[in-house]
Amino acid sequence: MDTLDLETVYRQHSRQVLATLIRLLGEFDLAEEALQDAFAAAAQQWPEQGVPDNPLAWLIRCGQNRGIDQIRRRQTVRFHADELARTLEESDTPDLAESSLQDDQLRLIFTCCHPALAVDAQLALTLREVCGLTTEQVARALLQKPTTLAQKIVRAKRKIREAGIPYEVPDDKHLAERLGAVLHVVYLMFNEGYARTDGEGLIDASLTAEAIRLAELLATLLPNGEVFGLLALMGLQDARKAARVDEQGELVTLEEQDRTLWDRDEIRLGKSWLMRALGQAPAGPYTLQAAIAAAHADAPSFEETDWHDIVGLYDLLYQRSPTPVIALNRAVAVAMVEGPQAGVALLEGLSSDKAIQNYHLFHAALADLHRRAGHQERARVAYERALSLASQAQEKRFLQKRLFQLDGGGCQ
Repeated sequence: MDTLDLETVYRQHSRQVLATLIRLLGEFDLAEEALQDAFAAAAQQWPEQGVPDNPLAWLIRCGQNRGIDQIRRRQTVRFHADELARTLEESDTPDLAESSLQDDQLRLIFTCCHPALAVDAQLALTLREVCGLTTEQVARALLQKPTTLAQKIVRAKRKIREAGIPYEVPDDKHLAERLGAVLHVVYLMFNEGYARTDGEGLIDASLTAEAIRLAELLATLLPNGEVFGLLALMGLQDARKAARVDEQGELVTLEEQDRTLWDRDEIRLGKSWLMRALGQAPAGPYTLQAAIAAAHADAPSFEETDWHDIVGLYDLLYQRSPTPVIALNRAVAVAMVEGPQAGVALLEGLSSDKAIQNYHLFHAALADLHRRAGHQERARVAYERALSLASQAQEKRFLQKRLFQLDGGGCQ
């Protein structure tokens, strides 16, 4: 097996392996060490001995064994180590049924989103542990500093350990009250796959598919309007993925996308989820965002988009969820109705928000509106600021292309 294949296994299955190892070993840090040990062992053994018939089971068993070895080396907790190791060894084969592995991931999400943890700690820990994002990626997703995020994650793990927070999906009585945090995490997970915050590839299809799968599992646990709304939103956005990069792998804006490449079957499925969501009024933030995505999906072209309808939906969305990012997206929609200068005025009204000032897409949107208004110098300054904050390769190249167009005297 070559390195690329093992990297693919890691990318697609490491979070699943980690979730099960946390269940088996009962500790985040120990499970993370065991995960790395298991993949290190696979890198050594699989090229010589061949890939096992069930790589996932092999990795879990290997990680479990490494974890037991590590427990035994902890002299200060000898009694606990012996008891836990004995309990683990009494089960010759861990439960590796597909349903059990899926349940492990849901258990991990709900553990990370336990109400004993602060909301920002819930999000940080879940994105780091369930989604496998780096601390830097999580920080960008939450518009925070990496050092601050790292401290929150450490404290959250300690809280789970010291408070004895159970590793389980809550019963029906507590499920609904914890659903909001879980949906937020699944949405951020999808967003990281839909538009990665760093690296070379813009899209991580395995991450978006995993977010959609987890939301489908949640829909079976709690058939809630916002669960349906999130499924609709993710499906409608995911339907565009084939058109979001060109043949050279470069970013293509919504305005320039070839809509014949949009997945119409996925759009129909997304709209069916949306209809189920709208049947459970009042419409929540995910449902309203899905309605906006559906308006884009229904438009034959960018020019024929019903921007008045979209602005109205953004008005409702901002009432329910008045965040800077939603205000940013609303300003762009308003610019399509009232002209770029109206959008610029709205964006400049957000400039006092410290977090949004460090968000590259804010400056990219401001630059685009200045470009459309013919303000080349202002557009250049905003593009340069966006470029300095961006870390994803395709986005950086797109911004550089826009700067090059400005320097060439064009505003197309």
